Amino acid sequence: KWGQRALLARRLVEAGTSFVTMYMNNPDVPGTQKNRIHGNWDIHAINGDLYYDLGVRMPHFDRAVAALIEDIYSRGLDKKVMLVVSGEFGRTPRITVQPGTKSKVMQPGRDHWPGAMSVLVSGGGAPMGQVIGSTTAKGEYAKDNKLDPNDLLATVYHFLGIDQNHEFLDLSGRPMPILPHGAPIKELI
Repeated sequence: KWGQRALLARRLVEAGTSFVTMYMNNPDVPGTQKNRIHGNWDIHAINGDLYYDLGVRMPHFDRAVAALIEDIYSRGLDKKVMLVVSGEFGRTPRITVQPGTKSKVMQPGRDHWPGAMSVLVSGGGAPMGQVIGSTTAKGEYAKDNKLDPNDLLATVYHFLGIDQNHEFLDLSGRPMPILPHGAPIKELI
């Protein structure tokens, strides 16, 4: 299912689409214990068993994303396509254990955590094979080269040729910035 979505995303780009979002929810693997896997990536302990869920989900994710990256590069689209793989924020560096809403048994999970997160960026003509920034030893907070989501958005806007200082007028005529702050990530430009 995810591989098909990745293939469709590549074909949409080849057909001229300038922006594609690929939603990677539950991979619907036959034989999956439905009460142990959550429909999306929000794997709090109450939603699903983190270890079981990722054990089902990650092989499909790895294959789909790796195949899409290989496809992009083998077809010479790596200057035209910037692939960004991200969630909406990070996850707690510590595992929590709570009774599951569906399973009613104690199960592991990870909650929301704004202190640190990881994002994968590939293509876009950016130099590859690098890790930008680091966290504290326990993965709790950014240690160096702290970036925020607006820096990632500024990087994507730069790639798409969108002026990050552009403003739109709201319904009352007030200017609203497309991006309140942030700068393109210099290591990716």
